[in-house]
Amino acid sequence: MRALRQNLLTGLVAMACSIVPNISLAQVRSGSADQGTYVDTVELSKKAAMVVLARVTHLEPVTAAAPGSLSSTHRRYYAEARTRALLYGQSGIGGSLRYLVDLPANSASGATDLEGKDVFLFGALVPGHPQEIKLVEPTAQQFWSPERESRLRSVLRALVSAPTSAPVTRVRELNYVAGNLAGQGRTQIFLDTQRGPATIAVRHVPGQPETWGVSFSELTGGDLHPPAPDTLDWYNLACFLPASPQQSAYTSATFAAKEQAYSDYRMVVAALGPCERS
Repeated sequence: MRALRQNLLTGLVAMACSIVPNISLAQVRSGSADQGTYVDTVELSKKAAMVVLARVTHLEPVTAAAPGSLSSTHRRYYAEARTRALLYGQSGIGGSLRYLVDLPANSASGATDLEGKDVFLFGALVPGHPQEIKLVEPTAQQFWSPERESRLRSVLRALVSAPTSAPVTRVRELNYVAGNLAGQGRTQIFLDTQRGPATIAVRHVPGQPETWGVSFSELTGGDLHPPAPDTLDWYNLACFLPASPQQSAYTSATFAAKEQAYSDYRMVVAALGPCERS
């Protein structure tokens, strides 16, 4: 049994070294199995061919790793787990799994504490090896909790349904037009996304705070509203709007109007909040 495990471990290590030659960026973005923001969950889910809920049954340190393939802050482990549920995926999956995962070397709780714990795995089956998974990132494992499961299922439902939005690719135009009354006006921010146009409108009413909303089309009629936090609509704006639009995007007639358009743009970015990754 020990010899069989060693052969499997050698094969998995070779595969990881050949397919993932440089993982330092991935590790910065997903530093610990016990962490994970909404953004982490979305981005791991988008990359994964399957998402599995599994219970870790065995962990074993890996000493053979290609130079430069492992961050100095992490250590690589060979893991065995028992499948609890296939949350997403088009392929069948067996009852037992094997994979490689990188865990923080200075974790307060030792890696052995993972044994017997439930985790989410974001990855894909290794062709020809139905019990082996390659994680989409070397750290693409998250601890299970009721809150994380609820968030993950919500993200997966949103991704497989017909999405209404997509990541922003460009701020095409922003324009402020003053109204007839002092303090009245409207800024329109026209965006390109991976699926088509989108528009943000900022409204100024005398004596009231400015309000804003988004339409993931060219149409801006009716009441527009900001996206709810921790939704795909929010993610597609908060994580892809640039800090400042390019100068050629400003089309207002006067310098004062261009300043107001920029101020409104910055207000929207601040209202969305940071795109936090762990």
